[in-house]
Amino acid sequence: MMILLRLMLFLWLTSIATSKNITKPNIILFMADDLGIGDLGCYGNTTLRTPNIDKLAKRGVKLTQHIAAAPLCTPSRAAFLTGRYPIRSGMASLHRVGVFLFSASSGGLPTEEITFATLLQQKGYTSALIGKWHLGINCHSKDDYCHHPLNHGFNYFYGIPVNNIRDCKPEHGSVFQRGLKMYLPTTLQITGIALISLEVLRYIGLLRISHRVLGFVFLMAAVLIGILLFFFYNFRYLNCFLMRNHSIIQQPWSYENLTQRLTEEAKRFIRRNTDAPFLLFLSYPQVHTALFASQSFRGKSKHGLYGDAVEEMDWSIGQILQTLDQLSLSMQTLVYFTSDQGAHIEEIASSGEVHGGCNGIYKGGKSTNWEGGIRIPGLLYWPGVLKPDISIDEPTSNMDIFPTIVKLAGAQLPTDRIIDGHDLMPLLQGTALHSKHEFLFHYCNAYLNAVRWHPRNSTSIWKAFFFTPKFSPEGANGCFESHVCFCHGNFISYHDPPLLFDISKDPEEKHPLTTKKETRFDEILHAIKQAVTNHTQSLAAVPNQLSPGNIIWKPWLQPCCSSFLNFCYCNHESEENEDLPAA
Repeated sequence: MMILLRLMLFLWLTSIATSKNITKPNIILFMADDLGIGDLGCYGNTTLRTPNIDKLAKRGVKLTQHIAAAPLCTPSRAAFLTGRYPIRSGMASLHRVGVFLFSASSGGLPTEEITFATLLQQKGYTSALIGKWHLGINCHSKDDYCHHPLNHGFNYFYGIPVNNIRDCKPEHGSVFQRGLKMYLPTTLQITGIALISLEVLRYIGLLRISHRVLGFVFLMAAVLIGILLFFFYNFRYLNCFLMRNHSIIQQPWSYENLTQRLTEEAKRFIRRNTDAPFLLFLSYPQVHTALFASQSFRGKSKHGLYGDAVEEMDWSIGQILQTLDQLSLSMQTLVYFTSDQGAHIEEIASSGEVHGGCNGIYKGGKSTNWEGGIRIPGLLYWPGVLKPDISIDEPTSNMDIFPTIVKLAGAQLPTDRIIDGHDLMPLLQGTALHSKHEFLFHYCNAYLNAVRWHPRNSTSIWKAFFFTPKFSPEGANGCFESHVCFCHGNFISYHDPPLLFDISKDPEEKHPLTTKKETRFDEILHAIKQAVTNHTQSLAAVPNQLSPGNIIWKPWLQPCCSSFLNFCYCNHESEENEDLPAA
């Protein structure tokens, strides 16, 4: 009898401990930038060393069909933070440019949107974003911070508010070079022809206009072109800066030991918050170009600077996991690792060195909804709660993190809006065998590009494309001539009927189905089109945050830590950099 009572007491205490472990755990979210699913050892890579990331897979759960809600940084991150398709928040462009490029743009994640950070903050969590934001800064003035992380549920921000691009690093080229070569000569020609035509018309008497007005038009054209050239020439000083909360501490940022600095900030944040639940979103600028690696990692990988950057990021994750162990927090912490979208395969340096990653067997890459653009790593680690070495091949989305951690924190999901993500815990713990996502909608900017359908009673996963990008040169696996693939006009090919694949049997998307190959072809497309109708009817009209008026550079919104005369230069962090430990 005594043994039975002791056993019951043990089981009761164990259930209490487990309950406490699951209730309000610490949350650490790692997000890489432009990392391919084929870059990691746990997803099949044999030449890049990622032991710490692989450890998450070995000791936790690996999602093999984890899907980004968009194949570009800005919309994917908006979906991740809100659990909603970016089209719902206006974070999907109707034009060619699908991301924010400038710090002085007025667009960004709307204040009406609710992030998981906001909901966790309301439940007593201390939250931090360390690294890349890329969801806007200001709306109407250079210090209203309406889109800033601190206005979206984060208590602390240390990182880069826009993006790390080639123009941020001297001698690494420019993402604008191809566009300037394409459009600037034409713009100058049109401007010149227009001015000459005005002068000719005035001279022959068909147009009455004074020399003063004509001179003013010429002057305005020259000023606008001058401002444009000045802006792009000084892009690094105006857009590539490091912030701590609302303050700029380094403009432009220094790449020296940048990953180490981000890592140290993350470790300090964890140590400051050992007595209460915390949310840490560590959003790495790597491995988006411009590539960088600390001296300790440079030249150490088999894949040049790209491989060096991946391996340094893996080191950083190891440092965070080690900190959790040292503070005895591992059992109380859910850890998640992902990438915002697939690898940017068109990234090749002027030297010929490949600066883009590997998407494994999957077709295409960043900016496309082929599997290579949206199938991303998805690793979850939580000792004592999630069983080790589990692989799940059900369709899941990066939008699922929102409801998953909100529920774990004891918060309520918003009821005044549609949440497109689903709680992952039943799937992760094995109490559910199938994903709640029957349909997933794949957008290319604001255009519905493809639909994935996983019928409840079938192992098949159908994917229908309404249009596909035209790869260039012909026969390539990407849009190398334009550097990224675009979503409309002459850049795409429409398909009627849609291209149909069974992803469960053809994950490489090599063999589109026909009525001859698939007897249920028409039935499948009918079901998908009905789902599209239902989905479209659920969308509400919202202001577009990526409209030309919202993404254009607005000088009055320009963040600047000194003055324009000093090219906004400042470095308030140099002393901290000297104190960093070696990797």
